[in-house]
Amino acid sequence: MRHPAVDAAVHAMINAEALSPADQIAQYEAAYETLRETLASIDQA
Repeated sequence: MRHPAVDAAVHAMINAEALSPADQIAQYEAAYETLRETLASIDQA
């Protein structure tokens, strides 16, 4: 089963490769937060 938020976070990390290092860090942090929130919501379900 796929999850849209997880798919979006993975794609954002892939797309971050083309960004400057500082922007990559921001993108990875945002993806991490999305994944953390998604996993927390699954645990609560």
